[in-house]
Amino acid sequence: MIKRLSFIIIIVIVLSSSGILGQMQVTNTLTLEKAQRVADAAEQRAREENWNVVIAIVDQGGHLIVLRRIHGVQTASIEIAIEKARTAVFYKRSTKVFQDRVSEGEHAILNLPNMMPFGGGLPIQFNDVIIGGIGVSGVTAEQDEIIARAGLAAF
Repeated sequence: MIKRLSFIIIIVIVLSSSGILGQMQVTNTLTLEKAQRVADAAEQRAREENWNVVIAIVDQGGHLIVLRRIHGVQTASIEIAIEKARTAVFYKRSTKVFQDRVSEGEHAILNLPNMMPFGGGLPIQFNDVIIGGIGVSGVTAEQDEIIARAGLAAF
């Protein structure tokens, strides 16, 4: 027992002195439960306003986790919402930033990969790390953004 405890103490000392323990990080991921909570809050806000939208939640790799489609929304909003969420993750910022830049004449942005330059896409962060994104489509870009922000508030 004493040998085992001594061995564990030596390992901890070696790892501490080599800096390995200091480099270890806890990885936070966007679970299905958390993604559903974000989608629930966004959907609630959309329904309060009688806005028919699609709400997409993606993980840190841009992979779809949750998709909500309120009856009556245009079919195109499915792909648009997913792309807004991916853009927010891949570029680590609100898609409204790109909408504003295009409006100011920076049309080259439209040639960037995975780009959806319309408001309504926001990154989901935990401890200053992007772990996913939310994208909303179906009403105006400003209204999509309001719904997305309501979803984030529940996170």
